[in-house]
Amino acid sequence: MQHLGDTVPGILTFACGHAVLDPLTGAPVQFVDEAAPARQFLLDDVATPWHSVEHQWGSGHVMTDRGSARWHTPAELRVADDGAVEAVHTPLTGLRVEIRRHAREGLLFERYTVVNTTGEPLTITGLGVQTPFADLYDGAEASLEHAVHAHLFTGGTWAWALAQPMSGEGRCLGLIVRDGAVRAYSVESRNHNSQSNARGHLVLLVTDHARNPKAFGGQPVLRLGPGESTTVAWELGWYDTVEDFTAATRPPAVLSAYAAEIGEPILVEASSVSSPDPDMTVEREAAGLHRVRASRHGSYRLDVGDGARTEVLFHLPLEEVVRRRVAYITRYQRARERPGLLRHAFVPVDTRTGLTQATNGWADWSDGSERIAMPLLLQAAVAHGLADAAETDPLLEGWAVFARRHLLDDTAAPRRGSQTWHTGPRLYDTPWLARFFHDRHHAHGRPDDLGLAARILERSFELGGATHLSIGLSPTTLAVCAALDADGQPGRADKLRDQLIGSARTFVAKGRQLPAHEVAYEQSMVAPLLDLLTDAHTLTGDPVFLDAVAERLPWLLAFGGPQPHARLHGIAIRHWDGYWFGANRLWGDVSPHYWSTLTAVTLLRLPATLRTDATDRLAEAILHANMANYSEDGSATCAFVMPSTVDGRAAHTADPLANDQDWHLLLWMQTQDQAAASRRPAPVRPGNG
Repeated sequence: MQHLGDTVPGILTFACGHAVLDPLTGAPVQFVDEAAPARQFLLDDVATPWHSVEHQWGSGHVMTDRGSARWHTPAELRVADDGAVEAVHTPLTGLRVEIRRHAREGLLFERYTVVNTTGEPLTITGLGVQTPFADLYDGAEASLEHAVHAHLFTGGTWAWALAQPMSGEGRCLGLIVRDGAVRAYSVESRNHNSQSNARGHLVLLVTDHARNPKAFGGQPVLRLGPGESTTVAWELGWYDTVEDFTAATRPPAVLSAYAAEIGEPILVEASSVSSPDPDMTVEREAAGLHRVRASRHGSYRLDVGDGARTEVLFHLPLEEVVRRRVAYITRYQRARERPGLLRHAFVPVDTRTGLTQATNGWADWSDGSERIAMPLLLQAAVAHGLADAAETDPLLEGWAVFARRHLLDDTAAPRRGSQTWHTGPRLYDTPWLARFFHDRHHAHGRPDDLGLAARILERSFELGGATHLSIGLSPTTLAVCAALDADGQPGRADKLRDQLIGSARTFVAKGRQLPAHEVAYEQSMVAPLLDLLTDAHTLTGDPVFLDAVAERLPWLLAFGGPQPHARLHGIAIRHWDGYWFGANRLWGDVSPHYWSTLTAVTLLRLPATLRTDATDRLAEAILHANMANYSEDGSATCAFVMPSTVDGRAAHTADPLANDQDWHLLLWMQTQDQAAASRRPAPVRPGNG
């Protein structure tokens, strides 16, 4: 074997950047954008101690009827006459993996070929290549400066990966499959060691039939005769914008939408369109134009062109899903067996059995915190005429008493649940509890409900809420302030508004130095930040807040990618909630996760000068996409874990626990209320703010 350093340069330059090559394997260990050399596109063992040689770019695995193996160190390494770096691996007897990479015309080309070198047939049931993009959170400032979001689309012959700077600024690194197919992806190194701040090692899969044959619409078995081979090849390039990259992918189809209500069509421009799902119909309108419909609520595989595929979603109307969820919650997700006030709690349920999930000492299965979505949804459903008030209101009255006693302490600080092992206030819960009692006041006019809502928010600021990006804090505070104004308490309202404005000024001064929360950096920090700044601008008219929103908006948008797929388009990457909230305890990307709806809500609340038709369309796509988390019978999943496998365990599955996903329905209803309110004349607010 020849060592790379003896025969070829240690880098491959393409356009405005280069790949740094390992002298032993000839594989990239880092991609460098020369305009931003500090940005890390690939994981390494400096930033991530759990990174290991098996996960180097271009390493891989193969599973066959002759056995399975990984490849990393080549048996041969050479430079071809045209300057290409070529490596040969022999992970199994009678099987060769030939890798060729070279730079040309501003692009880096890689080709992976698996050859059957025997006189006997070979069956391949697993084939993957490591692509360890540096998608990890090392605090907001470091993430925005150095890390990337990896947006993956594994659409067969229509497949690509986009490594986008987390700041939303600077060049992206794009990978586009040009030969062969990538039909799935997996995640490795997701466990207690890597935890929530790292997405793990990403692996692009030609097939994952051996471990998860039904993933991503089905994984094929590859059969090679004597001397035959199979190839996947892609190109990598630098792109100034996401739009430049998507144009370069030369998409074989254009869809009018990725999700729609049942009865509404999705128009698809493609040479051919079909689906293996019997509940979906495809009508050819004209040459290259097809009309796709489905008769039942659910996700459907869509095949387009020559070997390309994606997924579309058809769903019941929002109002009908809310009705069915309310019915399911009231039937299955109440803790009836408990004594006293505890019986009024709403809890997770295993949808396979209908058995409620005991807390088991696990905070994310408690009867508080994110489960507050359920009483909030029931209350909103009653307000919108989507639930029977006579049946539902007693449940809410009981929950209100339960919450006062068990989810708030004597100072109105939030507790994570009713359990005695509660260890202190959780600021995330304050806006949710305040919103519930605000809505209770709106429904019944009782002063004590409004007083408690205000006190919860006041206590939040006393506990440091001004420097905590609690989800919903800003819009909830404004709603409570408006109610206080109407109730003749403008002084109390103005004090809360002043604290909100002060919080916004604090975060403007912090710039990129956002404080770490339960995760070091995440989309559900940036969306509340933008809401806060937007509301501060509305309250004061100070242009510093408008400028701050404009500067930070790309941070939020970068969390979601442009994948032409119902579960992925615009959906913020979130890759830990299957473990924390689900029954299967699976790490890995949750697609869509309900907090992706925060992006939609934030986009619809933007100042008028920043809101565009494009941001409105993206918001609508996100709201519709999250309908994938509900079933026709009103059951739901807290986490659809997207990868085909996670550390070798089969995934691409909906977790059986209905837990906290109802925030999506609630937030969608609130955006409708916001839109309706914006069409009404604004009330005159006492004072000058």
